[in-house]
Amino acid sequence: MFDGKPIRLIGMSGSLRTGSYSNAVLETLREKFAGRAELEVYDLAPVPLYNQDFEGDKRPPVVKKLLADIAEADGLVLCAPEFNHSIPGVLKNAIDWASRPAFQSVLAYKSVAIMATSRGPLGGARCLEHMRTALDSCLSRITLAREVIITACEAKITDGRLVDETSLGFACGAVEALLKEIALWKAAEQQK
Repeated sequence: MFDGKPIRLIGMSGSLRTGSYSNAVLETLREKFAGRAELEVYDLAPVPLYNQDFEGDKRPPVVKKLLADIAEADGLVLCAPEFNHSIPGVLKNAIDWASRPAFQSVLAYKSVAIMATSRGPLGGARCLEHMRTALDSCLSRITLAREVIITACEAKITDGRLVDETSLGFACGAVEALLKEIALWKAAEQQK
């Protein structure tokens, strides 16, 4: 909350799959922070593949909406599985659209919390690192928090919600850090 209003967050998943673990994590966080933050889990399925021919005024309407929604949000929560040791295409595509124009995009100086999900015991770390690299290149402010890599997801998610207390603690900790950073930035802006 800031000035009595919930902080507005956009959650983006790197998976379009029905029953996605990343979506389950975001939905769980949406419920956990209700009243303090409004976390909208954004549907990236309609976003077309990035094409530089369609930048600026030529952007498709769905892309214009994505960029406007990111611009209006106080922060982002990104959660994705690791695909081929990297960021899934659907999330990378959204980052690519949102990264333009370079260094002046809606992602520049936007506060972002990142997390990864994995079925295996080791997956997610490379995805998390690649998200960090992509967002660094956009000048985004990646929240300082413990890394959130939720391994063996199939055993930690029940009925579409993250139920493992340890994993949930890490994920909630990242969102708490994000909310604190956003509140500090808002307070600094008001003092100018």
